Amino acid sequence: MTSIEDPADDLSVTPPKTWAVGVPAVMHALEYSLSQNSPVRTALTLLNINQTKGFDCPGCAWPEPKHRVMNEYCENGAKHINDEATTRRVTRQFFADHPVAELDTMSDYWLNQQGRLTEPMVKRPDATHYEPIAWDDAFALMARELRALATPDEALFYTSGRLNNEAAFLLQLFARAYGTNNLPDCSNLCHESSGSALTQTIGVGKGTVSLDDIYEADLIFVVGQNPGTNHPRMLTALEQTKRNGGKIVAVNPLPEAGLIRFKNPQKARGVLGRGTEIADIFLKIRPGGDLALFQMLNKLLLDAEDAAPGTVLDHEFIAARTTGFDAFAEHARTVSWDHALTATGLAREEIEAVHQQVLGSKKIIVCWAMGLTQHKHGVPTIREIVDFLLLRGNLGRRGAGVCPVRGHSNVQGDRTMGIWERMPQWFMDALGKEFDFTPPSEHGLDTVGSIRAMRDGKAKVFVGVAGNFARATPDSEVTEAALRRCSLTVQISTKLNRSHTVCGATALILPTLGRSDRDIQATGEQFYTVEDSMSEVHASRGRLDPASPDLLSEVAIIARLARATLGAESAIGWEEFIADYGTVRDRISRIVPGFENFNDRVAEPGGMRLVNPVNQGIYRTASGKAEFTRNDFDMIDAPPGYLVLQSLRSHDQWNTIPYAGNDRYRGIHNARRVVMVNPDDLAERGIADGDVVDIVSIWHDGTERRAEKFVAVGYPASRGSAAAYYPETNVLVPLDSTADISNTPTSKGIIVRLEPVV
Repeated sequence: MTSIEDPADDLSVTPPKTWAVGVPAVMHALEYSLSQNSPVRTALTLLNINQTKGFDCPGCAWPEPKHRVMNEYCENGAKHINDEATTRRVTRQFFADHPVAELDTMSDYWLNQQGRLTEPMVKRPDATHYEPIAWDDAFALMARELRALATPDEALFYTSGRLNNEAAFLLQLFARAYGTNNLPDCSNLCHESSGSALTQTIGVGKGTVSLDDIYEADLIFVVGQNPGTNHPRMLTALEQTKRNGGKIVAVNPLPEAGLIRFKNPQKARGVLGRGTEIADIFLKIRPGGDLALFQMLNKLLLDAEDAAPGTVLDHEFIAARTTGFDAFAEHARTVSWDHALTATGLAREEIEAVHQQVLGSKKIIVCWAMGLTQHKHGVPTIREIVDFLLLRGNLGRRGAGVCPVRGHSNVQGDRTMGIWERMPQWFMDALGKEFDFTPPSEHGLDTVGSIRAMRDGKAKVFVGVAGNFARATPDSEVTEAALRRCSLTVQISTKLNRSHTVCGATALILPTLGRSDRDIQATGEQFYTVEDSMSEVHASRGRLDPASPDLLSEVAIIARLARATLGAESAIGWEEFIADYGTVRDRISRIVPGFENFNDRVAEPGGMRLVNPVNQGIYRTASGKAEFTRNDFDMIDAPPGYLVLQSLRSHDQWNTIPYAGNDRYRGIHNARRVVMVNPDDLAERGIADGDVVDIVSIWHDGTERRAEKFVAVGYPASRGSAAAYYPETNVLVPLDSTADISNTPTSKGIIVRLEPVV
């Protein structure tokens, strides 16, 4: 196989872009797609992605509009689907040529560029190479290891949001039939804070809005997210909001191009004109300052109501649908301008300007992503946002609500299907009744808890279904050592990644079908389903010939593993699930509320939308109402000389995998080990633009962690902040540094100093 070299590490810096997408995005998408596929194959992927009879893009969870265009994808979606559909192949000869120790030294980029996995492989104890293994032998090996454990709780079953609903449902069913609730997932790393805060305050851990609500809103807050890179199709929706007369407030430590101006490549104004200005107000906030911002906005609303009683707050909604208002209001009135300005780094005039926009808007939506959730006080911040919306009745009606924007295409669906270590008792009872067994009652381990268990020898078998666990998780050295302590690690994957080189004593690579691959089983061609960020559930059908005849679907892999492990005594019909995915959907329809007549409804063009109880005036909280909350005045307090670092993606990156060494919207080219810092902050520390530095994180227990040899780049970031790419900076986040309540790693609030490399 021809080696794919890493891009040249030769940093060049240009001014950050002030607009996103346009014709250059189309050209970059085609350039990368054609580097992976033939023109004909590229056309097949792009004409079928996100279409009603095609396949769902794995790139993000942004929903499809009712009226779709022929090219219903973004630059990064086109790159991602063609990266998956690549004609490059990783064969048994590749593994014979490359020992695991050598592969472990290769970059994320290089590993991904080798191509699609083609047959099951095993690395046996003390072996230096992976070697082929038959599917039956692989399942027998896993079954022996699982049955030999002292307790089912010594096994971990991890998944990313790439998994489809049918496979996710079977994975949690198998784990619980086996006897454990150890079902960590990528939500634990990303949006667990959203689920924790929303479940407490409104009774459901999902967003409440639809695309129609986005279009109809008077005012949308886009907080702690970068749609121009992470979910670019959101820009099309925001453009429609602006054209309908809505306003947008962007809140972010970096001036992201997609939040400044959008040039829609499918519109003449986006090709020939200036495009559409997105943010009417851009608040360049300090990392972690969002809690203080919304606390001050809430105080200003209370002050405005005091000045003109009966004209600002929605007292009827507050009285009928909420509880805890008086205690909240008493606390909110104590917010000080000094605290708000220090925590946010903003000017008073900026916050007051936003307040005026709020007063002039009847329908408000707040969207957010990991810029909020991956902070120690991420849960209180989202609770404060709910307080903000409750004050004026901006929940449960058109054009208003909460909108957590999730990154993986089916991360929300996985949770709906039961991928959670703490599923509610009603779900467990329904599952047990449907399949005639008693699910385990004790809560399982989340992702951070799973790493601790492997580290401490309490978990010995790790099964990863999709994702790149070794690179997605915090505290890289601890995580890798924990995985290597396992007796067996299993990775169910489409492509090679670093999790395949961080092995237990025995390691398996089980190759699976991708989203774009046709899936044919005993009863014919199958489809599966996914759920997006706005609770739309729709079908996905692969259109390409599989990368190898030796690939199995995720449904088939999980079901065959379950049968091998549980044996003939398991009365669950695992074989019928493989033959016809509709039988899985039938069982889902009898367990999960909202999925009644699942097969019939999802067969309709565009699928079906799950009803959010909040939009029916139902709040599944302890009080039966939406809960106002009191949230402490937390902020990140960096010592003098230190900065608050947030980790982020480059533009040419999908999750942990870079597609190139560029981040063109931010003006970073041919390098990833860079740290972006406000020029004034660099000058104060005696560091020149272009100096090489080590990034050193400090923690409350006095320990330090070091990421070596990053180039300092002067960048228009908020004062006191810094930004660098993950997974290179995951080493800086200790395993025990997690958000309160949600236990999400604090990857957006890392206190660091920069040490020049002499």
